[in-house]
Amino acid sequence: MKTYRSLVLQGLLALLIVALVGCTGGKAPEASESAKPISVVDDAGRTVEIAKTPQRIISLAPSNTEILFALGLGDKVVGVTDFCDYPEEAKAIEQIGTYFDPNIEIIFSISPDLVLAIADLPEDVIAKLEELDIPAPILAPPDLEGILANIQLVGKATGAEKEAEALVSEMRGRIAAVTEKASEVKEKPRVFCEIDATDPSKPWASGPGSFMDAMIRLSGGTNVAADAESPWPQLSAEEIIAQDPDIIILADSKYGVTAESVGERPGWEVITAVKEGAIFDLDDDLISRPGPRIVDGLEAVARIIHPELFE
Repeated sequence: MKTYRSLVLQGLLALLIVALVGCTGGKAPEASESAKPISVVDDAGRTVEIAKTPQRIISLAPSNTEILFALGLGDKVVGVTDFCDYPEEAKAIEQIGTYFDPNIEIIFSISPDLVLAIADLPEDVIAKLEELDIPAPILAPPDLEGILANIQLVGKATGAEKEAEALVSEMRGRIAAVTEKASEVKEKPRVFCEIDATDPSKPWASGPGSFMDAMIRLSGGTNVAADAESPWPQLSAEEIIAQDPDIIILADSKYGVTAESVGERPGWEVITAVKEGAIFDLDDDLISRPGPRIVDGLEAVARIIHPELFE
């Protein structure tokens, strides 16, 4: 009797195995892709382990939010900063405070399985996230190539590697198109990009190491603040007048700065850009946010500096 029962049990087990193999297309069942651990090295040199493909993501910077949506992951974003305003759908997501002062209690209450951080995040916040075992890679790209690398990092961290590769390929193509056109120019106009003119006598500019500085160079221009000591220098009116820019780009136009108000600044009437009306508005989000729209910014800058190349 025992032998008979054993045979029956073995037969049932065999049938079960056959059924399982049939359901998996002739292959033994494997672990779900979403359950596989993911490891990435962030811009701070930290190795961040992610237990499984994230389903609940918090973004701690507008650029990170834009990357997530560009990769088709908007439905997985459950928390953003107060400054995340693009795309429009991001405005409806729960806000967790600013990138420099996020509310850790709100973050924890949302139960994220991934937080995309930035370098400006307070160290105690990073420490708390690590303590709570919440993976939080830091994105802090130093240049355009770094932005592309960050997109690929996010793709790997979220299981959207194919989407990231496609996006990066498209962006590289658009960058190459601009640089190829700009390589044909013989004259490189002098460009002053104003970031903040709260004090018109000492406006802040885009200097060396800023994304805008790279855009000006790639677009066939010369940044008048290229020799400054920081990426965001504060230049005196006298310095700017002496540099005599051919083109002025206003990345602070959203704050009420206009070509007319620039022309009315004491002494600025002698600047070539003012005399020739070569003062242009530019959405600062396109040149300051290290995300997919940085290429939109590059193309906009190129059209300003060398419009003849795009006729």
